[in-house]
Amino acid sequence: MENTSKTEYCSKSHKIVFMIWLICLLAHTSFNVLAQNPPITFTKEGERINAAISEQTKAQLLACRSMLNYPKSVERFYKSKGYSLAWVEKENHNRQLAHAMMILDCVSQFGLNRDDFHASELIYQQISVLAEVPNMLSGGQRAIFDVMMTDAMITFMNHLHYGKFNTVLTPSKIDDGGYGDFNAEARLMQLMESKDFYNEIAAVQPSSKEYDDLQRYMHLVRGQYLEDSYEFPEEHVRKMTINMERLRWLSASQTPSLIINIPAFTAKMKLSDTVYTFKIIVGKPSSPTPIFESKLISLTTVPDRRVAAKIFISQVLPGALKNLTYLDSNHYTIYDLKGRLIENTAKKLVQIKAQPKGYYARQSQACGNAMGKLLFHSADTSGIYLHDAPQSKLVGLSKRALSTGCIQIDQAEKLADLLLVTDGSSNKRPLLHAAISNGKTMDFKLNTPVVMKITYLTCEMIDSQLVIFKDIYSHDGALEMAMYGFERLLASDKKIRSKP
Repeated sequence: MENTSKTEYCSKSHKIVFMIWLICLLAHTSFNVLAQNPPITFTKEGERINAAISEQTKAQLLACRSMLNYPKSVERFYKSKGYSLAWVEKENHNRQLAHAMMILDCVSQFGLNRDDFHASELIYQQISVLAEVPNMLSGGQRAIFDVMMTDAMITFMNHLHYGKFNTVLTPSKIDDGGYGDFNAEARLMQLMESKDFYNEIAAVQPSSKEYDDLQRYMHLVRGQYLEDSYEFPEEHVRKMTINMERLRWLSASQTPSLIINIPAFTAKMKLSDTVYTFKIIVGKPSSPTPIFESKLISLTTVPDRRVAAKIFISQVLPGALKNLTYLDSNHYTIYDLKGRLIENTAKKLVQIKAQPKGYYARQSQACGNAMGKLLFHSADTSGIYLHDAPQSKLVGLSKRALSTGCIQIDQAEKLADLLLVTDGSSNKRPLLHAAISNGKTMDFKLNTPVVMKITYLTCEMIDSQLVIFKDIYSHDGALEMAMYGFERLLASDKKIRSKP
């Protein structure tokens, strides 16, 4: 992430006001949680002071455990420090404290909620009191501020990296030590000596272009448009926020990878220096395509099994004439001798009955229809397949939620070529195309599996413009409610309706 000043990121941050007012404000801040703790009497002996501080830290970790988002992570952090304070020792404030407060003041620009970071306990005014009149505060009050700040920074990094509502790496799992590729408390320990705390802590965000584009635009919207009274739809802000959250759930950005976005009806093959975009057909709302991650491991040409002519004439054709749903129910499709897919209509079936030797049938493994010329195998299909789109006219439609759940991809041969070239198997391309032309079933195993991510993103930055896709499976509402809550959504909707 580029070096960015506080003015750019937080153009309208809180300003520190006069000390007299701050001291008065202290009386009703959240330090009252531990008002019952008496002040520590510090002696001149350093060891006794450090021991007292350690005991206060341990006491506050226990006292406010239920208030922390990641209590076990915070405990591990302080244990590694010998339970010494990290931010606000008496007359010795860590130089990162101002940067940490600036981050908390700007969390909305990262698509996060300030209320998740001890908003009432950690405010600018308290820093002034800690700096200017430290003797007013007991050791317990400094300890509670310190513990809350540590929890806030660990929470910030975990929410920024993994997301708050990640169903695989949940906050409780992370707190128990079940990290993915990132350990927030260990990273915070390193950052306490960083020369660029703000940008280094923000660098824990996902590295994908989709996320980076949305995050940069969110900074612009939150830091300039809304603060400076520019008109910008609040519902669009929420749309960006929930999709940034979804992008955090994905594993680290990798190349090569195939990223499938259901609402956009697109698949993107990402290489180190190029992105290829393909149109896709996805599941209908009644049979939705699931969201999951897997790896492409092999390809199969002409995957559908050709039905023997005798069985086609004696069983398949009579069954289709009797009931038009027979073909779909049994995964049959009919082709002419030139390999063209035949539309399943009563009129056409009567014509085929008159000259059955001019046609043949194929039966697919699943998906309720033909798999076409290519099937892409993944390590975990979840019962869902990625395969060729045999009816090219359907790919030309603007709304392509049409399948029984499987994903059909346009220009499947081009994708197969890219996979073989990327895999270092360019020499297999002629064999693949020959197998397709001759209607021959062949398997091509990839030496190195390619990451495949099926996502559900209802907005994206395209050519510097926010593009919103239809929420075809109505997934946005539940996540929006989880992230904003009923009261915030209601207040937001009232604000939208009140605009002239």
